[in-house]
Order: sequence, then C-alpha cells, then structure tokens
Amino acid sequence: MPESSAVPAARPTPSDPAKLSAEDGKLVVLARGARGRVGAVEGAAVRDQDGRTYAAASVALPSLTLTALQLAVASAVAAGAARLEAAVVVTEASTLDGAGHAAVRDLAADAPIHVAAPDGTVLGTVIE
Repeated sequence: MPESSAVPAARPTPSDPAKLSAEDGKLVVLARGARGRVGAVEGAAVRDQDGRTYAAASVALPSLTLTALQLAVASAVAAGAARLEAAVVVTEASTLDGAGHAAVRDLAADAPIHVAAPDGTVLGTVIE
C-alpha cells in the first residue's frame, strides 16, 4: 500500500520489552486470537480510556489494505474511544509498521505499543 504523506515512512523499532501488566497481557491474547482465527499476517488489540478492548487482524483485499493495528484503532474510534491506553501487535516482523504506529499516535502520544511474536513472546515496546 502506498504510504501517504500523513503516514510516517519510518518503521519504529521496538526497544527492550516492557514488563506487561495483566491488562496488557490480555491484549496479547486478544491479538493472537484475532490473527489465528483468520490466518492473517498480523493481529492487534488496543485498550481505550474506559478499559474496553478491540481486536483485529490485517486485511489484504484488492481494494482495501489495512494493518491489524489500523483496524483495531478504527474499531475503537467507531465505538467512541477518544484515547488509547495501550496497544499490541502480534507479527513475524521485527519492526512496527508506520501506518499502525501513526494510527495509535493519533489517539495517544504516550501509549505503549507492544510488539509480540506469533507465540505471544513480547519482542519489544515502542513508546515514542
């Protein structure tokens, strides 16, 4: 998918993994489930300011391509979320996609974005 000027071209590299809270651990489980249900490349989950969670898998159609994190953020916004507390992406990639990162930052400049392997092992955390 071509990136627009609104989406950063840089792919943030996760730093050392942060110790996950129990609530962030639940996001890992939700993201893994979303990915596994449809055999998607990646799964993601976010938690909003009220503690509600939203999970999604990546979408790759001829007319629409969304990262799992973009779709999870869109679901949260569509449900009325104004802020995110945390996000998780389960992927085989070693970096966080720029589009997903930008979507989270639209709602939260400081929410941790945990990047996990398909087995649930947290590889790192993006905090910028």
